[in-house]
Amino acid sequence: MPDIPGRTGLRAQGRKTAAALGRQPSGTRHPLVAVAMVLPLAIFLAVAFGGWEAVMTQASSVAGMLGR
Repeated sequence: MPDIPGRTGLRAQGRKTAAALGRQPSGTRHPLVAVAMVLPLAIFLAVAFGGWEAVMTQASSVAGMLGR
């Protein structure tokens, strides 16, 4: 087996491992799935550490710059 450097080698190794275990490689995760996974933790951390006001201030500023 040739040694392939970088991500290509890691992907190839992952495909071989998945095939050996009888699974298809999953590929990439859909962006909405990633958001659904991260959003609850992000909200918890914002509330727990008092960052909610900062988030709302930034959102308001961005909305103002966009003219809404």
